Order: sequence, then structure tokens, then C-alpha cells
Amino acid sequence: MICISIAEPTVEACLKVLEGLEFAEVRLDAMDVEPGRIRGIFSRPLTLIATCRPGKHSNGERKAMLLEAIGAGAAYVDVEVDAELEYRSELFSAARKVGCEVIISFHDFRRTPGDAELREVLERCLALNPDLVKIACKVNSERDGARLLGLLDTTAKLLVVGLGPLGRTVRIAAPLLGSPFTYASLEEGKETGEGQMTGADMRRIYEAMGARLG
Repeated sequence: MICISIAEPTVEACLKVLEGLEFAEVRLDAMDVEPGRIRGIFSRPLTLIATCRPGKHSNGERKAMLLEAIGAGAAYVDVEVDAELEYRSELFSAARKVGCEVIISFHDFRRTPGDAELREVLERCLALNPDLVKIACKVNSERDGARLLGLLDTTAKLLVVGLGPLGRTVRIAAPLLGSPFTYASLEEGKETGEGQMTGADMRRIYEAMGARLG
């Protein structure tokens, strides 16, 4: 399954982009919007991931936006593993009450850790009892990609993402090896992660391989 990741600055632009999509990640950190207006996005009958990365907004603003998305009907909420306990706990609690699945995510934008460290990261994420773990790392060599894909030899519900140009192989292979989905952009120039491919390009690759994704 391919999840289209979108990062539009306004609710109106976001709604327009969502037309014709079934599964998407909405990057709320790209928006300047009052939390109450987010309801119009996540109340749509689509499978949507609510994500708000740190940086642009304060933790209080991020939490308010994500809580609004959860209450409006988000299918998933993405919470960073290193988020503060109070922030994380409130989002977990709100999600559990309405059946929104929690993604605990880990990102390393510089490198892919070694095997032992990667396993420690996975165990740290699993200890929080999420519905899904996401591990995204910068791939600087073929061996980095192999280590990331090797994590999928697990019974845990795990999503791995390769960042950077060399991470594209991981992005393509991961859902064929156990990841529930992979991320893609709507079109060139709209990437939300380094090395992200367009959904159309990924579909063409899977079709050429004869692969069928759920």
C-alpha cells in the first residue's frame, strides 16, 4: 500500500490535494491554521495519518492540532518516540478512546545505526505499546539499506523507511517484505522526505515487478 504524504500550507489546499486519494499522511507541521479548522480535513471518509513534526509549532500547538485530528476521525496519529511523556500520554489516551491507531516513530536524518543500536531503537519503540512502529534512517550505503530491511524479520507491526537517494530501494522493497505501507509524494517537488518518490513512479515499479500491494 502506498501512502501519499502531503504538506500543504492551508486547509483549502490540503482538501484539494486529497481529492482522488484514499490513503494519505497530512503533515500538519506545514500548516499555519487554527486547530478547529483541521476537523474539516480528518472528518473526510479517507484513511489519513495525522503527523506534526517538531520545529515550526510549539508542543502545545502540535498537541492541540493532533488532538483535533484524532477527534475528527484520523485513522492514525504519528508520535515521535522521543516526545515528552505528558505529550505522548495525552495523545495515546485520546487515540485509544476513539480507535485511532498510534504510530511511534524514530528518525535519524544523518545515518543508519548499527544492528545492535537499531534493535535497541525497535525495542524502545515497542515498549510504548503502539499499534505500529516507524523507523526512518538516512541510508548512506547498500549495507545500511540491508540493515533496515533486516528489521522486518519480526512479528511486530513495523514500517521501515530509507531516507536519501540510496534509501529508495528500502522504500520500494519494504512493503514487499512486511511493512504495511510505504510513503510517496503526490508529484515531483512535493516531497516530504529526502529520497521520496512519487506515488505514480512507485506504482509503475510495482506493476513492472508484478507485485500487488494491499
